Amino acid sequence: MNAVATNILVVDDEPAIRRLLRTSLSSQDFRVQEAADGRQALAEIERSHPDLIILDLGLPDISGLDLIRILRTGGNPVPILVLSSRVDEKGKVEALDLGADDYVTKPFGTAELFARIRAALRHRLQQQGEQPVFQNGDLSVDLVRRIVRVRGAEVKLSPKEYDILRLLVAHAGKILTHRMLMSEVWGGETDVQYLRIYIRQLRQKIEASPERPRYILTETGVGYRLNVD
Repeated sequence: MNAVATNILVVDDEPAIRRLLRTSLSSQDFRVQEAADGRQALAEIERSHPDLIILDLGLPDISGLDLIRILRTGGNPVPILVLSSRVDEKGKVEALDLGADDYVTKPFGTAELFARIRAALRHRLQQQGEQPVFQNGDLSVDLVRRIVRVRGAEVKLSPKEYDILRLLVAHAGKILTHRMLMSEVWGGETDVQYLRIYIRQLRQKIEASPERPRYILTETGVGYRLNVD
């Protein structure tokens, strides 16, 4: 990934946060634009077409959630990383359900921030490339022939297990909320315990150590993410 060509828009009403992010991102050769509120953000998005947005939810005019809604309703696929407080779990879930790609918790470490940015950008490139075979470490998923292999050996999955894995692969690196997964796999709301059971079964089949998963990671209270190295 060529960081020099990557343009990141930071949307936050706190000057100190914008300054910290500008310094950290610039040190990695990202180009950085800033906006202090939602209206400035929309104008900057129209002007510079950023490759990724880092978005605070608590903006003084248009809320961060409304900004995500506006962008996704308008068909803008730009990756969005939400900035959130540790206690704002409800806001994180709602942001992800609206179409945000990930969230970064305040206070945050730069190493985690850069990893989240890389994952979000990889996810967008993967969607654009429409790769028929997903490969990550020992895990291989052929999305055309519906064949899953681990360390070269084919793994038999039930239809629901495959549907869950397919969704996670299609959005590799992105958090999928419980609601999103249940809606896609079961066609609507269902008991989240069913989802947890299938995730446990999937891990038993594809993880070398199901209790310490490498591929299917839990985002506590939010959902699941397929890890990409």
